[in-house]
Amino acid sequence: MKCSVYIATSADGYIATHEGGVDWLHTAGNSEADMGNNPDMGFNDFIASVDCMIMGRKCMDAISSFNLTPEQWPYGETKIYVLSNSMKEPPENLRGKVEMYSGDITKLINQLESDGYKHAYIDGGTTITAFINLQLINEMTITKAPIILGKGLPLFGELNKSIKLINSEATVFPNDFIQERFGVDYF
Repeated sequence: MKCSVYIATSADGYIATHEGGVDWLHTAGNSEADMGNNPDMGFNDFIASVDCMIMGRKCMDAISSFNLTPEQWPYGETKIYVLSNSMKEPPENLRGKVEMYSGDITKLINQLESDGYKHAYIDGGTTITAFINLQLINEMTITKAPIILGKGLPLFGELNKSIKLINSEATVFPNDFIQERFGVDYF
């Protein structure tokens, strides 16, 4: 099964403030820029390419705090699993949209694969780090916002070993965000 990361960071590599806030994503960059035919910087195309999603509990908590209406829900009908050893039920506003999972990540991937899923979207810093340490991430798309936070929650935690990124591509958007796409080589 292909596992891909699609995430935004500050220019200094943080995915959120220490409190989990991501409001800075909406204020960074040139909000007046003409984004042309790509106002979402490729997110909808990416979501259309995946058939399931695995996120961490903190990521779920952030999404829950947005209190999205059904029209605002960005994941469509994508099957979503949330990794948590402490929560058994999702927040009320995410019931029916996400399923909680506690257990071995490799077993979850094997189960998804045997159920016919082919491409998983992996989200959340701790979850991404765990997947990298299990050598399960195949590609990463990291969109850097033109803002320096100076502190917060880093995208990557402690890795078991260095990871080589290959086949690099970069796109600079009119709003001053820079998107980098990499393949992952576990050499």
